[in-house]
Amino acid sequence: MTRPADDPFVTAVKPLVDAIGGELIAPDSAQGDDVVLSWEGREVVAVRLPHLSDSLDHILAELRRRHGVPLADLDRKTKQSVVRLLEQRGAFSMRHGVETVATALGVSRFTVYNYLNRENAERSAESRGDGA
Repeated sequence: MTRPADDPFVTAVKPLVDAIGGELIAPDSAQGDDVVLSWEGREVVAVRLPHLSDSLDHILAELRRRHGVPLADLDRKTKQSVVRLLEQRGAFSMRHGVETVATALGVSRFTVYNYLNRENAERSAESRGDGA
C-alpha cells in the first residue's frame, strides 16, 4: 500500500491544505474537528484545520512571502490591495482582526479603517454607475 504522502490525491490537495494553514494527518489519527477525505471509496488522508486565531497569522505570513518583504515595507497602494484581499477573506470579521492587520502593515487601526472605507465607497459608486 502506498504511504499517504505518496498518494496522488494527497499530492493534489496539499497546496490547498497548506494555503489554509492546515495539517495533513493519517485518517486513523483523525479526531474531533479533523476532516477525513475519501477518494474512490477509501479514506486517504485527514486534514487538521487551523484555529481561527492562527488563520489570520498564516494568511499574513503567506502575503509576506508572496511580496518578498515585510508587509510594513510595502507602499501605500500595495497595502491597500492587501487590506482589500484580507477583507475578501474575512479577516476583519475576526476579533482583533483590524489590530492584527494594522500591526503587520505598520499602520494605525484608523488607517486600516480608512482603506476599508475607501474600498467600500468605490464599490458603492461603481454599483450606482458613478464610475471609479
